[in-house]
Amino acid sequence: MSDKITRTDAEWRAQLTPEQYKICRQKGTEPAFTGAYYDCHDPGVYSCVCCDAPLFDAQAKFDSGTGWPSFSEPVDLEKVATTEDRSWFMRRTEVLCADCGAHLGHVFDDGPAPTGLRYCINSAALQLRKAG
Repeated sequence: MSDKITRTDAEWRAQLTPEQYKICRQKGTEPAFTGAYYDCHDPGVYSCVCCDAPLFDAQAKFDSGTGWPSFSEPVDLEKVATTEDRSWFMRRTEVLCADCGAHLGHVFDDGPAPTGLRYCINSAALQLRKAG
């Protein structure tokens, strides 16, 4: 497993756009159906916008109808971390980049087989490394 990536708040602000910073470092979310990748069907690997760790393969992406990119599984379970999120008077499971701690989105147990999971991820937390 790789070393944890740490940066100061000023370094994250300098590296990321205001939207990326709000989502990844302050646990925000983008409005549904507005992100760059919710309706993207290009092959490749989605990486963390903060540290470039490979997170989700486009082959695991599916249309959940929610307005956010949804994946049935990560590239490697060690690349994502989860924690309980009790914000907004709800109980959810938050998904984080295991390498840098960036907030990515949430995971739910209403996804397709074989995992039954739906990783609901903000487009602004991702960058697509296209195949080929």
